Amino acid sequence: MDVSSQSLIVAFILTLIAGMGTAVGALMSLHPKAREAKFLAGALGFSAGVMLYVSFLDLMPEAIDELESLYSSRLANLYSVLAFFAGIALIALIDLLVPEDENPHEYNHIEHKPDKPSQSKRTGIMLALAIGIHNFPEGMATFVSALDGASVAIPIVIAITLHNIPEGIAVSVPIYNATGSRKKALVFSILSGLAEPVGALIGMLFLLSVWTPVMNALLLAGVAGVMVYISLDELLPSAENYGHHHVTVTSLIIGMALMATSILMG
Repeated sequence: MDVSSQSLIVAFILTLIAGMGTAVGALMSLHPKAREAKFLAGALGFSAGVMLYVSFLDLMPEAIDELESLYSSRLANLYSVLAFFAGIALIALIDLLVPEDENPHEYNHIEHKPDKPSQSKRTGIMLALAIGIHNFPEGMATFVSALDGASVAIPIVIAITLHNIPEGIAVSVPIYNATGSRKKALVFSILSGLAEPVGALIGMLFLLSVWTPVMNALLLAGVAGVMVYISLDELLPSAENYGHHHVTVTSLIIGMALMATSILMG
């Protein structure tokens, strides 16, 4: 499968933009209104809506269609389903290996202020490391989806950027509380977000040499699995924790509607 240099550059840039959502979160954390539960619940719900819709109604059908051109319908469905659950297994394993106290899926870190500055700083650094680990497969997912076309990639980039904003806040707040340094808070947030373009680079170096239509289809299904897990395990539970159920659900539907509109116009 031929992938042009222009497609690679665009995919990498889009992945970099998504990763820098953590930096946006760090900058926004300097303003208390940006940490309001209503805003965060809406951002997370919107991201979940985009990810769920594109996973089930775009990436999976496309993966099956590509495989059906090479295999029987039964095998095409089997391989895509296996790849889907392999994506879920990968992100779930990463989640399992991250200590619960430093897990970025627990957004209560945003408001948490430990008594000791040293403890606060450690919380921020450990969160930056944990978020970086989680962002690595997200970067590969964004990169792979971007190679498949802008109509799919741009809504995903928007969703992941919004999803990264609370993570950037979660990293920057404890570090800023401990050090009083906006620069240090921003640097650690940026470093955690850079894991996404690093994931894209790994994808470019190791996947493109063996890139085939089968590889492309299996990766699309795997990406769908990763995004479904992130939506159900991280985004929706975290959004509900902010206590604005209707904002979360409305934002989720808006995210789905945006994704549906972009596919229809594509």
